[in-house]
Amino acid sequence: MINDILLYIGSIVITMWGIGHIIPTKSVVSGFGTISEDKKRIITMGWIAEGLTLCFIGLLVLFITIWGRSQNPIAINVYRASALMLIIMAVLTSLTGARTSVIWIKICPYVKTIVAVLFILGVYL
Repeated sequence: MINDILLYIGSIVITMWGIGHIIPTKSVVSGFGTISEDKKRIITMGWIAEGLTLCFIGLLVLFITIWGRSQNPIAINVYRASALMLIIMAVLTSLTGARTSVIWIKICPYVKTIVAVLFILGVYL
């Protein structure tokens, strides 16, 4: 039971974080000032892609937990893979975006890591 609660919390947090990534895309891109249309499209693509990836991970874990038994081997592999992907994304963000002065990007690796820990705890508790 506690494992499902941890999985639900983690999946909702990371889904909301992904939505929070997508919503301000226009203002994020405009924050770069005068840049070429190609660069605007690339930044837009990357920003939305990360948000969609976070939403996908969160919704995948949420629906696997709702529709299946959270402790079956397939579900456990999904939780582990999702946690691993979040850790990889956290490292990437730590080495790139988190080195900027934007506070939301600075805390992003921590959010991803905390959710990854929730997913792992959801497997082992």
